[in-house]
Amino acid sequence: MKFLCKQSLLALAVVLSANGFAAEPAVMGGAGGHSGHGGHDHAAMSTPMSSTWTDGQVKKVDKAGGKVTLAHGPLENLGMPAMTMIFRVQDKAWLGQMKEGDKIRFVADNVNNVLTIVRFEAAR
Repeated sequence: MKFLCKQSLLALAVVLSANGFAAEPAVMGGAGGHSGHGGHDHAAMSTPMSSTWTDGQVKKVDKAGGKVTLAHGPLENLGMPAMTMIFRVQDKAWLGQMKEGDKIRFVADNVNNVLTIVRFEAAR
C-alpha cells in the first residue's frame, strides 16, 4: 500500500509540474525587435488565436520588410504589457492601408515564433 501511495504522489507531481511548465510563456529572440528591452523579441509559445483586440498607433511602416512598428496596449492573449515594438503582418497589402500616426485596432498572435498581426482595422 505504501508503494502504491508513493507512485500515485510521484505521478501527480509529474503531471502538475508538466502543466505548470506548459503554461509558462517563453521568451525567444529573433529578427526584428522593439524598443526598451535590449533589442530582444518577446514571443509566447504557440497559443490558440484569440480575438483579443488591442489598440495601437502606427509609428513606422516597412513595406519592403513586411513589418510595422506599433505603440500598443497590453496584448492579453500573449501575456505582454503595453510597449512599442515591431510586428510582421499576415497580409503585406495591409501595409498600404497604414501610415505613421494612424490609430488602429489589431489582433496579434505568435505565428511560427514570430509576432504577427493577424487581423486589423482602423480605429473608430
